[in-house]
Amino acid sequence: MNEAFWLYFFIQVVLGLSYAIMVILILQNAFHLTWLWLAFFELRLNMRHEKRVGPRRLLSSDITFPISVLVPAYNEQSTVVENIRSLLALHYPDFEVILVNDGSTDRMLETVIEVFGLRPVERAYQRVVPHQKIRGIYGSSEYPNLTVVDKENGGKADALNAGINLSRCPLICSIDADSILDSDGLLRAVRPFIQEPERMVAVGGTIRIANGCSVVAGQVVTIGLPRQLIPLFQTIEYLRAYMMPRLAWTRMQTVLIISGAFGLFKRDTIIKVGGYSHGTVGEDMELVVKLHRYLLENRVEYMMCHVPDPVCWTEAPSTLRVLRRQRTRWQRGTLETLFKHRRMIFSPRHGSVGLLGMPYFFVFDVIYPVMELLGYFLLPVCWMIGILSLKFFIAYLMLAFLFGVFLSVSSLILAEITVWHTARVFDLFMLTVTAIVENFGYRQLNSLWRFDGMLQFFRGKRGWGTMPRSGFQKGGF
Repeated sequence: MNEAFWLYFFIQVVLGLSYAIMVILILQNAFHLTWLWLAFFELRLNMRHEKRVGPRRLLSSDITFPISVLVPAYNEQSTVVENIRSLLALHYPDFEVILVNDGSTDRMLETVIEVFGLRPVERAYQRVVPHQKIRGIYGSSEYPNLTVVDKENGGKADALNAGINLSRCPLICSIDADSILDSDGLLRAVRPFIQEPERMVAVGGTIRIANGCSVVAGQVVTIGLPRQLIPLFQTIEYLRAYMMPRLAWTRMQTVLIISGAFGLFKRDTIIKVGGYSHGTVGEDMELVVKLHRYLLENRVEYMMCHVPDPVCWTEAPSTLRVLRRQRTRWQRGTLETLFKHRRMIFSPRHGSVGLLGMPYFFVFDVIYPVMELLGYFLLPVCWMIGILSLKFFIAYLMLAFLFGVFLSVSSLILAEITVWHTARVFDLFMLTVTAIVENFGYRQLNSLWRFDGMLQFFRGKRGWGTMPRSGFQKGGF
């Protein structure tokens, strides 16, 4: 009887977990469908704004805000020169570029000094947010809007804080040193600030994969697909999992992530919250959540949004080893932010951010990866012990995979008919095939890496780890 009891208990636990996994999967798919619907309306609204106030009109107007472009860099010798060239070539009336060398151990600083003819300069600044000691500041008469700061190593957040202190403009733009911004990227990103000058505090842009594209003089001149499978998978992933959801969150006024690769912020608001926080590898999400928390708790009316048309190109990891390192770090950053601001989760005081945004990330970024991996083990067990029919098991898997394919392909179609126009028919065909194939293995690997990131977080792992770069592909048409 004791054995029968424990067998019955085991079966009930397995069934309960299986039902919980199915419920979470259904909820996630419902969210994804809602995202597609909301993203469509947000894209349509953005296209109307684009027709009324396009980049050319803004370039010749006197209503744009001066912008300080901050570039934190550590051992980015292979990409930093093209990055700076792309920023200096931006079509924008009034901006400055501040590159912050965060104690690099390669020849990045020496390379930048040589290429741009820099020399030591004096520049007064006020230390309004904390950072490590600045060792030197460099400038050039040939490039009067370029400043290079050399400081002791303190991490990306520390480097950004140094850039904030030296910045002189009301808006700051953070961009990674391994990224290239479209020439009219700032003009497109600043439009929400012009439309809502009092309430808008942060704007994020679209991140696209630069692997396979040709870069000349700091500009992407030919758009191509990555030749390697891993970056190709990420091309679809960036569209489905990042661009579309952030457009939907904009529609719901609940944007919680503005990518560290490209974001635009009000300088005085960032200073009010103490700048970027130290001791986190998810400084981009943590800053946005911290801004929400401060503004909501002080009853300040504000807006944040994601706009699809300013494009920032970034080099994606090309090997599973490097990609795993990146994704586990992202997961640790998410958990650090959720843990630090855990009082906001399910908090009515924090509006839709506390009641919808934070709970979503807690359930689907923390709980769901564990449940999904558990499901891959439990469902076969249920079938083997006879409490789940083989037909139901196969139908469930097929439904899950087919729905994933539907979401990926639908996101691709939605982007293609609005802002993301693929140049070649063959490339569009390859993207469609990739949107199908990535559901069979790649997405499951991501869940495994997120689970690994959770384990690293609970073990107290810190730091970024090395992220090797191969550099942008040079060439022309």
